[in-house]
Amino acid sequence: MASPGEGGELSFERDIKPLFRPSDRDAMMSAFDLFDYADVADNADAIVGAVRSGQMPCDEPWPDSQVDKLQQWIDAGTPA
Repeated sequence: MASPGEGGELSFERDIKPLFRPSDRDAMMSAFDLFDYADVADNADAIVGAVRSGQMPCDEPWPDSQVDKLQQWIDAGTPA
């Protein structure tokens, strides 16, 4: 489930960035930086689609709770 901060809003730095491991970042650097808010926000729909389809990450699927958290962040307007 979400880890809302003050005001109940998800945060990129606190809630979303930690979902991505350094190896995930390295694998995607040719396309975008998973540790950069603007890059993730700009590509959020493609990222959640890749996670849901199993294309990302390449080694093992995310637990449903992590996918849900990413989707909640997108649905909330990708707050910083």
